[in-house]
Amino acid sequence: MSPKIHLIRNDEHSVLCGLKRGKTSLRCSVFFLRFILGAGLLWGCFSPTSADTGTTENIVEQINRRIYESWQENEVIPSPPCSDGKWCRRVYLDVLGRIPSIKELNEFVGDRSPDKKTRLVNLLLSDRYDQEYARNWTTIWTNILIGRSGGTERRTRTNRDGMRQYLHESLLHNKPYNQLVYELISARGTSKPDADNFNGAVNFLAMKLDEEAVQATAKTAQLFMGIRVQCTQCHPHPFNSWKQNQFWELNAFFRQTVALRRFEGGRDIAYIDLQNQDYQGPTGDPQEAEIFYDKRNGERIATYPIFTDSDGTRTELERNGFVDEVNRREELAKLVTKSGYLPVALVNRMWSHFLGLGFTKPFDDMGPHNHPSHPELLQFLGKTFRDSGHDLKELIRWIVLSDAYSRSSRFNSGNIEDDPLLGNPPMFSRYYPRQMLAEELYESLLKATKADKTKSNVAQQNEDKERWLRQFSTAFGTDENDEANTFNGTIPQSLMLFNGDLVKRATSTAPGSFLEQVSNDGNLSNTEKINRLFEAALARKASRQERKWATTIILRNRESVADALQDIWWALLNTNEFILKH
Repeated sequence: MSPKIHLIRNDEHSVLCGLKRGKTSLRCSVFFLRFILGAGLLWGCFSPTSADTGTTENIVEQINRRIYESWQENEVIPSPPCSDGKWCRRVYLDVLGRIPSIKELNEFVGDRSPDKKTRLVNLLLSDRYDQEYARNWTTIWTNILIGRSGGTERRTRTNRDGMRQYLHESLLHNKPYNQLVYELISARGTSKPDADNFNGAVNFLAMKLDEEAVQATAKTAQLFMGIRVQCTQCHPHPFNSWKQNQFWELNAFFRQTVALRRFEGGRDIAYIDLQNQDYQGPTGDPQEAEIFYDKRNGERIATYPIFTDSDGTRTELERNGFVDEVNRREELAKLVTKSGYLPVALVNRMWSHFLGLGFTKPFDDMGPHNHPSHPELLQFLGKTFRDSGHDLKELIRWIVLSDAYSRSSRFNSGNIEDDPLLGNPPMFSRYYPRQMLAEELYESLLKATKADKTKSNVAQQNEDKERWLRQFSTAFGTDENDEANTFNGTIPQSLMLFNGDLVKRATSTAPGSFLEQVSNDGNLSNTEKINRLFEAALARKASRQERKWATTIILRNRESVADALQDIWWALLNTNEFILKH
């Protein structure tokens, strides 16, 4: 006879608990129910204008005012603020890439200061957490710049460790974003950390220079300018204002760039040396150094490096292919970082990271064809971010302290239409739930379970993480253009969470493990032990109904409380509430 499985509603999400009648039957039943329910829970103008700047408090007030005005104009009633525990969990995940520890959670929830949110955000962005901050954002930007699988391809020219080392050092010292972008676009040097003339920034372009640097052109525009222009290499964009000539004018900036392959025995590439060299063009005249592209009617057109800014201003370089006279890529780096595109594109990307959606969908396909939901707010944040010196931590501080970020994810009768899944523009009157990134899930499992404490070798811990993430990439694949990076409830993904090595370690009762410490703590009652598990996984205490069923499991296993807690803990780690940002 199968055990009874109870679905218990608590706030936005559901927790599965059950009566134990054997681990296998319980977990199979939880798997089946979770698999069925999982799918239902997963789901102009860029020119900066004048804006009021000032203290963090003033800037946050400006953000809130513009958001409130949009709610009023659209007759939307926002959801109430989420609980302190949910907000704390949310901000730890988004800023540090992992959930808070029980101690961190309780310190925040128990704080009665009116400014405790500001104090926590300031703490997370301070030196105390600088290594964790740099680790998380290094991972995020590495995946953005070279992809989750970048550097793992066969005969790759990208050195993933080199990319990470450059980004970690930059983010650890909060390098201004415009300087970061300048260095990525204009980088010269070798890709491998122990090679002479090492410059990890070259790994951004290392694999993007084939086929006349089409990928370098497309990714520079998409990542740093917020526009998708790849299709314009063949024809004018059907919706965007970009034309075919503009793609090749941008492409001409990369024609002096070469990635020289370096070998160290055998045929495998050891690293690349990214350099600039004189370019004479297909006609052999370096004084012109033009490039050619073909229109759809067969006409061949000559063009030169010309940069079109967001306001339509066009800047043409001198027609000269000699690097000593005109360094095209360095000039492009200057133009991009001074453009109207840069701050607005970054703001839209960061808003999407923290709120689940950007002001446009997708956030990196901006233009007259894709009108932003809050154009005035987008322009205000772009201008204010630029005036801050392109300070990434300041932008994070403004966003997470905004009222929109603090909202509950539950609908109410006044914002039922605020559902982007139905095609409606986001109003940010509620928080849009979404699943953790693979890296966030990994780090959260470690933090919640102390699974890493059972292995003392740091190198082994890093190897385990890379192996787990490779498994994730292999299991879930990619779509036509972008890599998948969230769980979506498929059977292989669920099996990985249910039976994978990481979860086995996370639910271990070995000496030093989280479960061993909780189960053997004589100062805790059974109710307190249950709450300790819920706080570690879900940043809240168990509800009365959840305590009832968890206590039943413990009473049925009086001979081994550790085994009972292991079943409860396993079930919590496999709920939607754990893997969702909410």
